[in-house]
Amino acid sequence: SMDRFEEICRTTPHLARIFPAGAPNVPDFYHAGGVPAVMKQLLPMLHADALTVTGKAVADNLVNAPDPDGTVIRPLDDPWSAGGGLAVLRGNLAPDTAITKPAAIVPEMHTFTGKARCFDSEEAANEAIMAGQVHAGEVVIIRYEGPKGGPGMREMYTAMKLLYGQGLALKTAVVTDGRFSGTNNGCFVGHVSPEAAEGGPIAAVEDGDLITIDIPNRRLQLHVPDEVIASRLSRWERPEPKFKRGYLALYSRLASSASRGAIIENK
Repeated sequence: SMDRFEEICRTTPHLARIFPAGAPNVPDFYHAGGVPAVMKQLLPMLHADALTVTGKAVADNLVNAPDPDGTVIRPLDDPWSAGGGLAVLRGNLAPDTAITKPAAIVPEMHTFTGKARCFDSEEAANEAIMAGQVHAGEVVIIRYEGPKGGPGMREMYTAMKLLYGQGLALKTAVVTDGRFSGTNNGCFVGHVSPEAAEGGPIAAVEDGDLITIDIPNRRLQLHVPDEVIASRLSRWERPEPKFKRGYLALYSRLASSASRGAIIENK
């Protein structure tokens, strides 16, 4: 469940800081011991006696893993931070859940309030950013990109990189019902559930609405009265599906919310 996911995120120390969360890259991580070195530090939190495909227990596989170097990988008793790299947000903009990656967001952006700038596709957002139509202080809403709406929940990689290239990565935020890349930096929130294609509150956001991303308090808030949101959603109409036939049409019809794994549920 997302509650269990959030519990693990809050209680698992952040031991390896890899770009964009830090300067070291993946080869640096590999040469510092990689996943085995991290798992060795986390052994007190793992099922160390669980049998693996090697025929040995988890702990036995890690006997020869190197100790942390302190630069790329930190020891369990001296982590980069007490919590993990991901956080689960909730609020009236994400009544189920939304996901962000505080480890890749500079601390001064962990709380951000700005005016909404709404786009109903990644392509529309990209075009506006390239045309200089997105400005500092705005929260870029990219919706209808969730499991049903995409369909397939695409990664909003390009929009984030364009904002970075425009010098706006630390002056704007992105909120989407799609996914985000592991290489993105700046303030971003993805996996907003329910998604726009299901009539979630993200479908009711209008340009100029104030939105607050509050990572320390795990909140994603649309500063619009509940009755106004309800009124907007009462006028909402489900868009025509992008695919009428084939697997993507089937997936669009049957996919669950991102908060439930974006799996096919044949109810």
